[in-house]
Amino acid sequence: MPNASTATPIQQEVHALADRLPGNATWRDVAYQAAMRAQAEEGRADIAAGRVVDGDEVLRWIDSWGTDHELEAPRLPR
Repeated sequence: MPNASTATPIQQEVHALADRLPGNATWRDVAYQAAMRAQAEEGRADIAAGRVVDGDEVLRWIDSWGTDHELEAPRLPR
């Protein structure tokens, strides 16, 4: 097992995650925290690549729910 000086960035992050967990944490808690971290990183990558939908379009779509003129969900620009 690598020591602190040879650990990769992901190993360092895993250790930091473990240090932040409460003493009664379960493997499910570890998996949840890791999944949330991965989703956040994916979201940041999508933003950086311009794979985003305009928030105002999303709000217009939500406001149309249940009306006679419900809009289609916004789509990513091509």
